[in-house]
Amino acid sequence: MLRVVKHVQGPFLLRNAACLSTAALPLPKTDVQPHFKKIFINNEWHDAVSGKTFPTINPSTGEKICDVAEGGKPDIDLAVKAARDAFKLGSPWRIMDASERGVLLNRLADLIERDRVYLASLETLDNGKPYQMSYFADVALTVKCLRYYAGWADKIQGKVIPIEGNHLCWTRHEPVGVCGQIIPWNFPLLMQAWKLGPALAAGNTIVMKLAEQTPLTGLYVAQLAVEAGFPAGVLNVVPGYGPTAGAALSEHMDVDKVAFTGSTEVGHLVAQAAAHSNLKRTTLELGGKSPNIVFADADIAHAVETSHFGVFFNMGQCCCAGTRIFVEGKIYDEFVERSVERAKMRNVGDPFDPNNEQGPQIDESQFKKVLEYINIGKNEGAKLLIGGNRSGDKGYFIQPTIFANVKDQMKFAREEIFGPVQQILRFDKMDDLWERANDSMYGLAASVFTKDLDKAMMFAQNVRAGTVWINMYDNFDAAAPFGGYKMSGHGREKGEYALEEYTEVKCVMVKVPQKNS
Repeated sequence: MLRVVKHVQGPFLLRNAACLSTAALPLPKTDVQPHFKKIFINNEWHDAVSGKTFPTINPSTGEKICDVAEGGKPDIDLAVKAARDAFKLGSPWRIMDASERGVLLNRLADLIERDRVYLASLETLDNGKPYQMSYFADVALTVKCLRYYAGWADKIQGKVIPIEGNHLCWTRHEPVGVCGQIIPWNFPLLMQAWKLGPALAAGNTIVMKLAEQTPLTGLYVAQLAVEAGFPAGVLNVVPGYGPTAGAALSEHMDVDKVAFTGSTEVGHLVAQAAAHSNLKRTTLELGGKSPNIVFADADIAHAVETSHFGVFFNMGQCCCAGTRIFVEGKIYDEFVERSVERAKMRNVGDPFDPNNEQGPQIDESQFKKVLEYINIGKNEGAKLLIGGNRSGDKGYFIQPTIFANVKDQMKFAREEIFGPVQQILRFDKMDDLWERANDSMYGLAASVFTKDLDKAMMFAQNVRAGTVWINMYDNFDAAAPFGGYKMSGHGREKGEYALEEYTEVKCVMVKVPQKNS
């Protein structure tokens, strides 16, 4: 059955979900059950070597969904061995034509699309995000990402270089080898695709550690990879905890590269483990406290709606959320008033209900952390205008919260909250605006709203951030690179740039009797 979505979720979905206001949304599987709960190694399912399991929790109720095998160091060792064997010279994966790797990625995308209602429902159950978001954003963008990299598989190529003398010189772009990949809980399906796409297109083998909070969709995709035809050992998926499975993967001597998305705090640990072990390559996509500048000449209705979406999207659990909103003094009061009115319209509740824009925070720990930061803001003197409390009496729901009169040096204005908390600051002149925007240890994203192209371009070149959106927010097109400056990490996900993170450049030179132009 289909139903019509009655309201739009935001600018991001307008671009990527093809007109949500009229799009037909299939009914979710509200009784969805997970099919796979074990560890995936060599295209087979295994219990943890320790026999341990851990519960995955429904954040809407706080109740257990099921128990999942708890991978540890012995399981990581087995997975790495399988990946190393699959990467051996002469293996089916290594001799496969590059174009065939693209075929397999396209097949995987097709299978995810086939099972999109099930996957969107499972994502909503395990993660808590609204079902229409899971369906129109997470699943749809996962498919687009895999198809994008399927197209790249046979276009990764080196160069012929005209060196001096009777010599020929060329480069080969070869796969790095065994790649450890550690993904977060806020976008389980999409972050899995951001990691798998470029790594598999380039010919690497993978050991992926899923977030312990949200392992269910990642395990299902592993089984789809078998159905798509990926050889055994190419993709191995281990659910487990960061200090055990994640640490074992980061410090493993037979892993050639590790890619991590998550907090800056844990990113430090991953980088240290990579350096202390075998100096493995790293890609780190970490936290953020992104500035969003609203000039007085902006389309204020558009700026209010888009800034609202830039903060509250995914319950505020987005590393690039535009949480530091600098509004020009001439329109500050109006912007604040309109933002509060918009927040009053935001429905919070059961994520399977299409009338709700906001589901729960991911777990009790994050729930308590967000409420703690709200109290810090109140104690620091910021003006709480709306929200600030729990929503409902079960699950991990928090009211949409807005603070005005926020000052740059307030603790809660400098640290990543990762929740539905909008902080609105004021500026009256441009002289120090760039310094204020850059006065953060983070540099993941930034945005500016203005009709003045000169202001927009000045901001884009002056702000130290990996992504700058002008009169928009949260466009995650697969072709556009994404990554951070400063302590928001290094390396890039998505786009052609991500392929560089998964390839080694080999220079080959040969002496010839005579070289002719």
